Amino acid sequence: MTAAPAPRTGARDPLLLVLAGPAGSGKSTLCDRLVASGRGFTRVVTSTTRAPREGEVSGVHYHFFAPRAFDEKVAAGEFLEWAWVHGERRYGTLAASVLGPLLLGRNLVMSVDVQGVESLRRIAVKNPFLKRAMVSVFIRVDYDRLLARMRERGKDDEAEIARRMATAESELREAPKFDHIIESRTREEDFEALLAIVRKVRPEALRAAGG
Repeated sequence: MTAAPAPRTGARDPLLLVLAGPAGSGKSTLCDRLVASGRGFTRVVTSTTRAPREGEVSGVHYHFFAPRAFDEKVAAGEFLEWAWVHGERRYGTLAASVLGPLLLGRNLVMSVDVQGVESLRRIAVKNPFLKRAMVSVFIRVDYDRLLARMRERGKDDEAEIARRMATAESELREAPKFDHIIESRTREEDFEALLAIVRKVRPEALRAAGG
């Protein structure tokens, strides 16, 4: 990918906050809470080939695509990154969902799997604008707490939980590659830890809401 043009004159230096962690780590909840807090962040809606769960809305929770439609967008070069996750589904991030808002100086937060973060890192090496904007955060949860969370939320059967836990073990090994790590405890503590990271790396991003 070629380097992106500079943001418009007068725009803030934007922040792309990339959250990753195993299923059940609470990364999506943190994204939603940061957006809802009125601190000037917009969530990047990523894409997937999995079917929507009950209550999920395309364009809000994910962009849901049939495999063929996903393939067409891959072939057209519309994805900034994409990967197979859990062995049978694909997830990805449309370039227009990230680069367009960043060029306008908007702060973004997104939830993505560790493969996606690695892809974004590779792209950022060749894209100074993206590299300057991107900060990666891993939400680390101990094994027993993670297993309990997956069962408590009641979204998956035991076979799916077993598959997700197997994926989680490999994802947890990737934590040291991230810019920051949050040791997950309670939702409130995790959110405060996230705000502390933003204050450290880009304090001006929180000024509008008083930090």
